[in-house]
Amino acid sequence: MNFDDLKINDDIKSAVDKMGFSKLTPIQTKAIPDALSGRDIIGQAQTGSGKTFAFSIPILNKIFIPDKSPQAIVLCPTRELCIQVTEEIKKLSRDMDKVRILAVYGGQAIGRQIRVLNKGVHIVVGTPGRVIDHIERGTLDLIGVETVVLDEADEMLDMGFRDDIELILRHTPKQRQTLLFSATMRDDIKKIAKLYQNNPKFIKISDSRKTIPKIRQFSFKSDDRDKIDDLVKLIEYYDFNLWLIFCNTRRRVDFVYRNLKRRGYQVDSIHGDMTQKVRDKVMNKFRNGNISILVASDIAARGIDVSEIDVVVNYDIPQNPEDYIHRIGRTARAGDSGYAFNIVAPYEAHDLVKIRKKYNLNVKNKKVPSLEEIERIKNKKVMDDVRKLMENEDLEDYVNVITSSKMDATEVAAALLKMMREK
Repeated sequence: MNFDDLKINDDIKSAVDKMGFSKLTPIQTKAIPDALSGRDIIGQAQTGSGKTFAFSIPILNKIFIPDKSPQAIVLCPTRELCIQVTEEIKKLSRDMDKVRILAVYGGQAIGRQIRVLNKGVHIVVGTPGRVIDHIERGTLDLIGVETVVLDEADEMLDMGFRDDIELILRHTPKQRQTLLFSATMRDDIKKIAKLYQNNPKFIKISDSRKTIPKIRQFSFKSDDRDKIDDLVKLIEYYDFNLWLIFCNTRRRVDFVYRNLKRRGYQVDSIHGDMTQKVRDKVMNKFRNGNISILVASDIAARGIDVSEIDVVVNYDIPQNPEDYIHRIGRTARAGDSGYAFNIVAPYEAHDLVKIRKKYNLNVKNKKVPSLEEIERIKNKKVMDDVRKLMENEDLEDYVNVITSSKMDATEVAAALLKMMREK
Protein backbone atom coordinates (compact mmCIF):
# COMPACT_ATOMS: atom_id res chain seq x y z
CA MET A 1 0.00 0.00 0.00
CA ASN A 2 1.15 3.55 -0.78
CA PHE A 3 0.55 6.59 1.43
CA ASP A 4 -1.42 8.12 -1.45
CA ASP A 5 -3.95 5.28 -1.05
CA LEU A 6 -4.79 6.33 2.51
CA LYS A 7 -7.84 8.47 3.22
CA ILE A 8 -5.92 11.14 5.06
CA ASN A 9 -5.40 14.89 4.96
CA ASP A 10 -3.49 16.03 1.83
CA ASP A 11 -1.17 18.07 4.07
CA ILE A 12 -0.07 14.86 5.81
CA LYS A 13 0.50 13.16 2.43
CA SER A 14 2.59 16.13 1.36
CA ALA A 15 4.74 15.91 4.50
CA VAL A 16 5.25 12.16 4.07
CA ASP A 17 6.34 12.75 0.47
CA LYS A 18 8.83 15.43 1.58
CA MET A 19 10.25 12.93 4.08
CA GLY A 20 10.92 10.55 1.20
CA PHE A 21 8.41 7.80 2.02
CA SER A 22 5.96 6.28 -0.45
CA LYS A 23 5.18 2.70 0.61
CA LEU A 24 3.79 1.69 3.99
CA THR A 25 5.62 -0.80 6.22
CA PRO A 26 3.69 -3.93 7.33
CA ILE A 27 2.68 -2.45 10.71
CA GLN A 28 1.54 0.76 8.99
CA THR A 29 -0.48 -1.16 6.37
CA LYS A 30 -2.30 -3.15 9.03
CA ALA A 31 -2.73 -0.48 11.70
CA ILE A 32 -3.41 2.86 10.00
CA PRO A 33 -6.74 2.06 8.27
CA ASP A 34 -8.26 0.64 11.48
CA ALA A 35 -6.83 3.46 13.58
CA LEU A 36 -8.32 5.99 11.14
CA SER A 37 -11.72 4.35 11.67
CA GLY A 38 -11.38 4.93 15.43
CA ARG A 39 -10.78 1.32 16.47
CA ASP A 40 -8.54 0.39 19.41
CA ILE A 41 -5.38 -1.43 18.39
CA ILE A 42 -2.74 -3.67 19.95
CA GLY A 43 0.32 -3.61 17.72
CA GLN A 44 3.16 -6.04 18.31
CA ALA A 45 6.17 -4.95 16.29
CA GLN A 46 9.90 -4.55 16.77
CA THR A 47 11.92 -1.34 16.86
CA GLY A 48 12.41 0.13 13.39
CA SER A 49 9.12 -1.20 12.00
CA GLY A 50 7.59 2.24 11.45
CA LYS A 51 5.10 2.20 14.32
CA THR A 52 5.49 5.94 15.04
CA PHE A 53 3.81 6.72 11.71
CA ALA A 54 1.20 4.05 12.48
CA PHE A 55 -0.21 6.08 15.38
CA SER A 56 0.88 9.62 14.45
CA ILE A 57 -0.94 9.78 11.12
CA PRO A 58 -4.37 8.80 12.56
CA ILE A 59 -3.87 11.27 15.44
CA LEU A 60 -3.02 14.17 13.12
CA ASN A 61 -5.81 13.31 10.70
CA LYS A 62 -8.49 14.08 13.28
CA ILE A 63 -6.93 17.05 15.10
CA PHE A 64 -9.36 19.98 15.32
CA ILE A 65 -7.08 23.02 15.13
CA PRO A 66 -9.41 25.63 16.75
CA ASP A 67 -9.56 23.52 19.95
CA LYS A 68 -6.22 24.18 21.66
CA SER A 69 -6.67 21.71 24.50
CA PRO A 70 -4.93 18.29 24.41
CA GLN A 71 -6.72 15.95 21.96
CA ALA A 72 -4.12 13.17 22.03
CA ILE A 73 -1.48 11.96 24.47
CA VAL A 74 1.41 9.61 23.69
CA LEU A 75 3.13 7.91 26.64
CA CYS A 76 6.75 6.78 26.16
CA PRO A 77 9.17 5.03 28.55
CA THR A 78 12.09 7.44 28.14
CA ARG A 79 12.93 11.06 27.47
CA GLU A 80 14.85 10.11 24.34
CA LEU A 81 11.85 8.34 22.84
CA CYS A 82 9.62 11.32 23.76
CA ILE A 83 11.91 13.62 21.83
CA GLN A 84 12.10 11.24 18.88
CA VAL A 85 8.31 10.78 18.65
CA THR A 86 7.71 14.52 19.02
CA GLU A 87 10.13 15.27 16.18
CA GLU A 88 8.41 12.72 13.93
CA ILE A 89 4.94 14.17 14.60
CA LYS A 90 6.26 17.67 13.93
CA LYS A 91 7.66 16.53 10.58
CA LEU A 92 4.36 14.91 9.67
CA SER A 93 2.44 18.06 10.58
CA ARG A 94 4.79 20.55 8.92
CA ASP A 95 2.24 21.42 6.19
CA MET A 96 -0.71 21.56 8.56
CA ASP A 97 -1.78 24.90 10.00
CA LYS A 98 -0.56 25.58 13.54
CA VAL A 99 -0.60 22.09 15.06
CA ARG A 100 0.99 22.38 18.50
CA ILE A 101 2.94 19.41 19.91
CA LEU A 102 4.74 19.37 23.26
CA ALA A 103 7.15 16.84 24.79
CA VAL A 104 6.97 16.67 28.59
CA TYR A 105 9.64 14.74 30.48
CA GLY A 106 11.81 14.96 33.56
CA GLY A 107 15.18 16.67 33.40
CA GLN A 108 13.72 19.66 31.56
CA ALA A 109 12.50 22.79 33.38
CA ILE A 110 8.84 22.26 34.21
CA GLY A 111 8.16 26.00 34.09
CA ARG A 112 8.72 26.12 30.34
CA GLN A 113 6.40 23.15 29.84
CA ILE A 114 3.69 24.86 31.93
CA ARG A 115 3.96 28.06 29.88
CA VAL A 116 3.52 26.15 26.62
CA LEU A 117 0.60 24.14 28.03
CA ASN A 118 -1.10 27.36 29.14
CA LYS A 119 -0.88 28.72 25.58
CA GLY A 120 -2.60 25.59 24.24
CA VAL A 121 -1.35 22.25 22.93
CA HIS A 122 -3.05 19.74 20.62
CA ILE A 123 -0.77 16.71 21.22
CA VAL A 124 1.23 15.85 24.35
CA VAL A 125 4.09 13.33 24.22
CA GLY A 126 5.40 12.45 27.65
CA THR A 127 6.95 10.10 30.14
CA PRO A 128 4.44 8.83 32.74
CA GLY A 129 6.12 10.50 35.71
CA ARG A 130 6.17 14.00 34.25
CA VAL A 131 2.63 13.65 32.84
CA ILE A 132 1.35 12.81 36.34
CA ASP A 133 3.30 15.77 37.73
CA HIS A 134 1.39 18.08 35.38
CA ILE A 135 -1.95 16.41 36.16
CA GLU A 136 -1.40 16.89 39.90
CA ARG A 137 -0.35 20.53 39.41
CA GLY A 138 -3.50 21.15 37.37
CA THR A 139 -1.46 22.22 34.34
CA LEU A 140 -2.58 19.30 32.14
CA ASP A 141 -6.26 18.48 31.67
CA LEU A 142 -6.95 15.29 29.70
CA ILE A 143 -10.74 15.57 29.65
CA GLY A 144 -10.75 16.36 25.91
CA VAL A 145 -8.34 13.60 24.88
CA GLU A 146 -9.68 11.46 22.04
CA THR A 147 -6.63 9.23 21.51
CA VAL A 148 -4.19 7.67 23.97
CA VAL A 149 -1.05 5.91 22.70
CA LEU A 150 1.04 3.57 24.86
CA ASP A 151 4.34 3.37 22.95
CA GLU A 152 6.77 0.57 23.88
CA ALA A 153 4.34 -0.55 26.57
CA ASP A 154 6.51 -3.51 27.63
CA GLU A 155 9.42 -1.19 28.33
CA MET A 156 7.22 1.11 30.42
CA LEU A 157 6.05 -1.84 32.52
CA ASP A 158 9.64 -3.07 32.91
CA MET A 159 10.54 0.38 34.28
CA GLY A 160 7.77 0.19 36.88
CA PHE A 161 5.29 2.60 35.29
CA ARG A 162 2.19 0.38 35.49
CA ASP A 163 0.48 2.33 38.30
CA ASP A 164 1.33 5.63 36.59
CA ILE A 165 -0.13 4.44 33.28
CA GLU A 166 -3.36 3.33 34.93
CA LEU A 167 -3.65 6.64 36.82
CA ILE A 168 -3.22 8.61 33.58
CA LEU A 169 -5.76 6.46 31.75
CA ARG A 170 -8.30 7.09 34.51
CA HIS A 171 -7.95 10.83 33.86
CA THR A 172 -8.95 10.40 30.20
CA PRO A 173 -12.52 9.95 28.85
CA LYS A 174 -13.87 6.37 28.71
CA GLN A 175 -14.87 6.89 25.07
CA ARG A 176 -11.29 7.52 23.97
CA GLN A 177 -9.40 5.51 21.35
CA THR A 178 -6.45 3.57 22.84
CA LEU A 179 -3.53 2.44 20.66
CA LEU A 180 -1.00 0.14 22.36
CA PHE A 181 2.33 -0.80 20.79
CA SER A 182 4.79 -3.28 22.26
CA ALA A 183 7.68 -5.43 21.06
CA THR A 184 6.45 -8.31 23.23
CA MET A 185 2.98 -9.45 24.27
CA ARG A 186 3.26 -10.66 27.85
CA ASP A 187 0.48 -11.34 30.34
CA ASP A 188 0.84 -7.92 32.01
CA ILE A 189 0.44 -6.22 28.61
CA LYS A 190 -2.68 -8.29 27.90
CA LYS A 191 -4.10 -7.33 31.29
CA ILE A 192 -3.67 -3.61 30.57
CA ALA A 193 -5.33 -4.12 27.20
CA LYS A 194 -8.27 -6.00 28.72
CA LEU A 195 -8.85 -3.32 31.37
CA TYR A 196 -8.45 -0.22 29.25
CA GLN A 197 -9.20 -1.08 25.62
CA ASN A 198 -12.50 -1.68 23.84
CA ASN A 199 -12.51 -4.71 21.52
CA PRO A 200 -9.01 -3.96 20.17
CA LYS A 201 -7.72 -5.35 16.91
CA PHE A 202 -4.55 -7.38 17.51
CA ILE A 203 -1.84 -6.86 14.89
CA LYS A 204 1.34 -8.88 15.05
CA ILE A 205 4.41 -8.36 12.90
CA SER A 206 6.15 -11.29 14.49
CA ASP A 207 9.01 -12.34 12.26
CA SER A 208 11.98 -10.17 13.14
CA ARG A 209 13.49 -10.94 9.74
CA LYS A 210 10.60 -9.11 8.11
CA THR A 211 11.07 -5.97 10.15
CA ILE A 212 14.87 -5.97 9.77
CA PRO A 213 15.34 -7.77 6.43
CA LYS A 214 18.32 -5.78 5.20
CA ILE A 215 20.62 -6.15 8.21
CA ARG A 216 23.64 -8.31 7.41
CA GLN A 217 24.71 -9.91 10.68
CA PHE A 218 28.19 -11.23 11.49
CA SER A 219 29.95 -12.66 14.53
CA PHE A 220 33.66 -12.31 15.27
CA LYS A 221 35.35 -14.58 17.81
CA SER A 222 37.50 -12.76 20.34
CA ASP A 223 38.92 -13.17 23.83
CA ASP A 224 37.56 -10.62 26.29
CA ARG A 225 41.01 -9.05 26.79
CA ASP A 226 41.39 -8.66 22.99
CA LYS A 227 37.95 -7.17 22.32
CA ILE A 228 39.02 -3.52 22.26
CA ASP A 229 41.85 -4.24 19.81
CA ASP A 230 39.52 -6.30 17.63
CA LEU A 231 36.91 -3.52 17.69
CA VAL A 232 39.56 -1.08 16.46
CA LYS A 233 40.49 -3.47 13.65
CA LEU A 234 36.85 -3.62 12.55
CA ILE A 235 36.58 0.18 12.60
CA GLU A 236 39.79 0.50 10.58
CA TYR A 237 38.84 -2.17 8.03
CA TYR A 238 35.19 -1.29 7.35
CA ASP A 239 34.60 2.11 5.82
CA PHE A 240 31.41 3.14 7.67
CA ASN A 241 30.38 6.67 8.59
CA LEU A 242 28.29 6.10 11.74
CA TRP A 243 28.93 3.37 14.31
CA LEU A 244 26.65 2.56 17.27
CA ILE A 245 28.39 0.32 19.82
CA PHE A 246 26.44 -1.41 22.61
CA CYS A 247 27.83 -2.54 25.96
CA ASN A 248 25.97 -4.32 28.78
CA THR A 249 27.11 -2.05 31.62
CA ARG A 250 28.01 1.57 32.27
CA ARG A 251 31.54 0.52 33.24
CA ARG A 252 32.02 -1.19 29.87
CA VAL A 253 30.63 1.87 28.07
CA ASP A 254 33.22 4.05 29.83
CA PHE A 255 36.02 1.57 29.09
CA VAL A 256 35.28 1.39 25.35
CA TYR A 257 34.77 5.16 25.10
CA ARG A 258 38.07 5.97 26.85
CA ASN A 259 40.06 3.53 24.71
CA LEU A 260 38.62 4.76 21.42
CA LYS A 261 39.07 8.41 22.45
CA ARG A 262 42.69 7.70 23.37
CA ARG A 263 43.26 6.35 19.86
CA GLY A 264 41.99 9.51 18.22
CA TYR A 265 38.48 8.56 17.12
CA GLN A 266 35.54 10.99 17.04
CA VAL A 267 33.60 9.20 19.77
CA ASP A 268 31.27 9.90 22.66
CA SER A 269 29.19 7.81 25.07
CA ILE A 270 25.71 7.71 26.54
CA HIS A 271 24.43 5.76 29.54
CA GLY A 272 21.66 5.90 32.14
CA ASP A 273 23.70 7.61 34.86
CA MET A 274 24.17 10.75 32.77
CA THR A 275 21.96 13.80 33.23
CA GLN A 276 19.38 14.43 30.55
CA LYS A 277 21.18 17.59 29.47
CA VAL A 278 24.40 15.66 28.81
CA ARG A 279 22.56 12.88 26.97
CA ASP A 280 20.76 15.39 24.74
CA LYS A 281 24.07 17.07 23.92
CA VAL A 282 25.72 13.78 22.97
CA MET A 283 22.75 12.70 20.83
CA ASN A 284 22.79 16.01 18.94
CA LYS A 285 26.50 15.53 18.20
CA PHE A 286 25.77 12.05 16.83
CA ARG A 287 22.78 13.19 14.75
CA ASN A 288 24.73 16.12 13.31
CA GLY A 289 27.73 14.00 12.39
CA ASN A 290 30.11 15.75 14.80
CA ILE A 291 31.04 12.32 16.15
CA SER A 292 31.17 9.13 14.08
CA ILE A 293 31.04 6.60 16.93
CA LEU A 294 28.54 6.42 19.81
CA VAL A 295 29.06 3.94 22.65
CA ALA A 296 25.80 3.23 24.50
CA SER A 297 24.06 1.14 27.14
CA ASP A 298 20.64 -0.38 26.49
CA ILE A 299 18.78 1.93 28.90
CA ALA A 300 20.23 5.13 27.47
CA ALA A 301 19.77 3.98 23.87
CA ARG A 302 15.96 3.88 24.03
CA GLY A 303 14.79 6.44 21.53
CA ILE A 304 17.97 6.58 19.43
CA ASP A 305 16.61 7.04 15.93
CA VAL A 306 19.33 8.18 13.57
CA SER A 307 18.47 6.96 10.10
CA GLU A 308 22.04 6.97 8.77
CA ILE A 309 23.56 4.49 11.27
CA ASP A 310 25.59 2.09 9.12
CA VAL A 311 26.47 -0.55 11.67
CA VAL A 312 25.50 -1.65 15.17
CA VAL A 313 28.23 -3.41 17.13
CA ASN A 314 27.45 -5.65 20.08
CA TYR A 315 30.68 -5.25 22.04
CA ASP A 316 28.89 -7.35 24.67
CA ILE A 317 26.27 -9.92 23.67
CA PRO A 318 22.98 -9.09 25.43
CA GLN A 319 21.64 -11.79 27.75
CA ASN A 320 18.05 -10.95 26.81
CA PRO A 321 17.36 -11.99 23.18
CA GLU A 322 14.82 -9.19 22.75
CA ASP A 323 17.52 -6.63 23.55
CA TYR A 324 19.48 -7.98 20.59
CA ILE A 325 16.56 -7.22 18.24
CA HIS A 326 16.11 -3.76 19.76
CA ARG A 327 19.82 -3.04 19.33
CA ILE A 328 20.32 -4.11 15.74
CA GLY A 329 17.03 -2.47 14.78
CA ARG A 330 18.82 0.88 15.16
CA THR A 331 20.33 0.34 11.72
CA ALA A 332 18.47 -0.34 8.46
CA ARG A 333 15.75 2.15 9.41
CA ALA A 334 12.78 2.61 7.08
CA GLY A 335 14.00 0.17 4.45
CA ASP A 336 17.69 1.12 4.30
CA SER A 337 20.36 -1.57 4.56
CA GLY A 338 22.70 -1.99 7.52
CA TYR A 339 25.16 -4.22 9.36
CA ALA A 340 25.28 -5.83 12.79
CA PHE A 341 28.65 -6.98 14.17
CA ASN A 342 28.91 -9.22 17.24
CA ILE A 343 32.28 -9.45 19.02
CA VAL A 344 31.91 -12.74 20.87
CA ALA A 345 34.03 -13.95 23.78
CA PRO A 346 33.92 -17.71 24.56
CA TYR A 347 31.62 -17.21 27.57
CA GLU A 348 29.11 -15.37 25.33
CA ALA A 349 28.90 -17.94 22.54
CA HIS A 350 25.93 -19.72 24.10
CA ASP A 351 23.99 -16.45 24.47
CA LEU A 352 24.39 -15.73 20.76
CA VAL A 353 23.31 -19.27 19.88
CA LYS A 354 20.11 -18.77 21.92
CA ILE A 355 19.39 -15.51 20.10
CA ARG A 356 20.00 -17.08 16.69
CA LYS A 357 17.70 -20.00 17.44
CA LYS A 358 14.91 -17.91 18.96
CA TYR A 359 14.61 -15.61 15.94
CA ASN A 360 16.02 -17.96 13.30
CA LEU A 361 18.63 -15.36 12.41
CA ASN A 362 21.30 -15.70 9.77
CA VAL A 363 24.43 -14.61 11.65
CA LYS A 364 27.54 -15.50 9.65
CA ASN A 365 30.88 -16.22 11.28
CA LYS A 366 33.79 -14.05 10.17
CA LYS A 367 37.40 -13.57 11.19
CA VAL A 368 38.61 -10.28 12.60
CA PRO A 369 40.70 -8.63 9.85
CA SER A 370 44.46 -8.99 10.24
CA LEU A 371 46.80 -5.98 10.26
CA GLU A 372 47.97 -6.97 6.77
CA GLU A 373 44.38 -7.03 5.49
CA ILE A 374 43.73 -3.61 7.03
CA GLU A 375 46.83 -2.17 5.34
CA ARG A 376 45.77 -3.69 2.02
CA ILE A 377 42.22 -2.30 2.18
CA LYS A 378 43.46 1.17 3.15
CA ASN A 379 45.95 1.22 0.27
CA LYS A 380 43.22 0.06 -2.09
CA LYS A 381 40.93 2.87 -0.93
CA VAL A 382 43.61 5.48 -1.61
CA MET A 383 44.30 3.99 -5.04
CA ASP A 384 40.56 3.93 -5.84
CA ASP A 385 40.37 7.62 -4.97
CA VAL A 386 43.41 8.30 -7.15
CA ARG A 387 41.79 6.43 -10.06
CA LYS A 388 38.63 8.53 -9.74
CA LEU A 389 40.72 11.71 -9.78
CA MET A 390 42.56 10.55 -12.90
CA GLU A 391 39.28 9.79 -14.64
CA ASN A 392 37.38 12.92 -13.64
CA GLU A 393 39.85 15.77 -13.07
CA ASP A 394 42.27 17.78 -15.20
CA LEU A 395 45.71 16.92 -13.78
CA GLU A 396 47.87 18.54 -16.47
CA ASP A 397 49.45 21.15 -14.17
CA TYR A 398 50.37 18.45 -11.64
CA VAL A 399 51.75 16.19 -14.37
CA ASN A 400 54.04 19.05 -15.43
CA VAL A 401 55.28 19.40 -11.83
CA ILE A 402 56.21 15.69 -11.70
CA THR A 403 57.81 15.75 -15.17
CA SER A 404 59.89 18.85 -14.47
CA SER A 405 61.14 17.40 -11.17
CA LYS A 406 63.04 14.71 -13.15
CA MET A 407 62.26 12.23 -10.37
CA ASP A 408 61.01 8.71 -11.07
CA ALA A 409 57.18 9.00 -11.30
CA THR A 410 56.63 5.60 -9.68
CA GLU A 411 58.80 6.49 -6.69
CA VAL A 412 57.06 9.87 -6.38
CA ALA A 413 53.68 8.10 -6.32
CA ALA A 414 54.95 5.65 -3.69
CA ALA A 415 56.28 8.50 -1.53
CA LEU A 416 52.99 10.40 -1.79
CA LEU A 417 51.09 7.25 -0.84
CA LYS A 418 53.35 6.82 2.18
CA MET A 419 52.76 10.44 3.20
CA MET A 420 49.00 10.03 2.96
CA ARG A 421 48.94 6.77 4.88
CA GLU A 422 51.21 7.92 7.68
CA LYS A 423 49.97 11.46 8.25
